[in-house]
Amino acid sequence: MLEKLQPAPMFRALNQNGQLVSLYDFAGDKNIVLYFYPKDDTPGCTIEANDFTQLADEFAKLDTVVIGVSKDTCQCHADFIKKYNLNVELLADTTGEMCVNYGVWREREKNGVRSMHILRSTFIVDKDGILQDVAYGVNHEGHAQATLDKLKNPQPEEGAASEAEAE
Repeated sequence: MLEKLQPAPMFRALNQNGQLVSLYDFAGDKNIVLYFYPKDDTPGCTIEANDFTQLADEFAKLDTVVIGVSKDTCQCHADFIKKYNLNVELLADTTGEMCVNYGVWREREKNGVRSMHILRSTFIVDKDGILQDVAYGVNHEGHAQATLDKLKNPQPEEGAASEAEAE
C-alpha cells in the first residue's frame, strides 16, 4: 500500500477521448485528485462522479484536477460522461496496471465467491508528484467534499511539530 509523502507512481493511460494522459502532464502546474472506482454507471460510482463534478470549480480554484480511474474502456467513459454531464476526466486502465501500481486491485469475497475488484480509493498528488493524502476503501457518500476539505486544510504529519511548537 502507498503512503503519504512518497512519490506517486507514474501513470499513463487514455482518457475518455482517447488522449494519452500522464502524471507528468501536471508536474509543476496542477495538483491531482486521482480517484479509483469500480465501474462506470453503477449507483455508488455515479454518485461519486456527480459529487466531484458539482465541486469541479472549487477544485479548480485550488489548482487541482480531478481524474477518475477504472478498468472501463474509453468509449464506456465517454458514454458515462455524456449520460450524466460529468465534468471530470476519466482514465481507462484496461490493463489494470494503474490499479496494481496504486494498490487498489484487491481480492474480495462476496456471497462465498472470491474475485478481484477495484477498492474505491483516492490519492491527492501535489504539483511535485508527491502523495499528500492516501485513502483506501473510501465510501462514495460525501467523499468528494471530504477530499476538497483535505485540500483546503492539509493536516500536518503525525509527530511533526508545528512551527509555533518548534520555537
